Amino acid sequence: MKGLAGLFLMSLVLLSCNKGNIAKESLSNNEVISFKGKSTTADSLYTMAYLPTSTTKQIVKHQYYTLSYNEKFEQAEWVAYELKKEYLENNDFKRPYFVEDPKVTTGSADWRNYKNSGYDKGHLCPAGDMEFSKEAYNDTFYTSNISPQKKDFNSGIWNRIEQKTRYWAEKYNDIYVVTGGVLKDSDKKIGTEKVAVPKYFYKIVLAKSGKNHKAIAFLVPNEKSDKSIYDFVVPIEALEKMTGIDFFPNLKNLKSSKDF
Repeated sequence: MKGLAGLFLMSLVLLSCNKGNIAKESLSNNEVISFKGKSTTADSLYTMAYLPTSTTKQIVKHQYYTLSYNEKFEQAEWVAYELKKEYLENNDFKRPYFVEDPKVTTGSADWRNYKNSGYDKGHLCPAGDMEFSKEAYNDTFYTSNISPQKKDFNSGIWNRIEQKTRYWAEKYNDIYVVTGGVLKDSDKKIGTEKVAVPKYFYKIVLAKSGKNHKAIAFLVPNEKSDKSIYDFVVPIEALEKMTGIDFFPNLKNLKSSKDF
């Protein structure tokens, strides 16, 4: 097992073995195991290990990212993905059209909700993080992976955080990212489907540090800002209180800090 996939998987194995839930202690990626009395594979166990909790129970898995869709607000409450150093490529792929996500059972919002709204179709999993593969790149253009963002926010402070995230992927070789809008207090809507406009966006970056994990979390108003990205660092616990999401349920005592 390599990268965070192996690290998260082994973390869950150790936790669950103490409770007698997992039948085996070492797993290959395609090995079938018993987890809480159900058959599963190491890959799906890895998925259970790293994903945040979902307030809607509508989790959608694409090949390179996973999301939890919130039909009430017509967007994802979080998008989670692994970003490896070897993913950091710059390919001049042609931008596809945004399309509805066929895996969202309630139907993801139509891109036309954003037309003439004054808001960008802001990627949550950035297309720039997925340029190592045309398929991975195209998958970021599902409307389940966008949220209304002010143009100066999207191209400014949010873009700077995305660039820093890629820097950390190169520094640590393998990181894990969770991002989304804070939806609960969204009072502005756009389009006929009333897509909520978040007042704030968050991003959490997780990396392995020695035998432990370290994380940094950002909470940024959906506004233009020239401040340092570090002015927006917050505790993960603060984001959990705002969103009702437990971001790392299988990593205990994880703290976020500016020391990343």
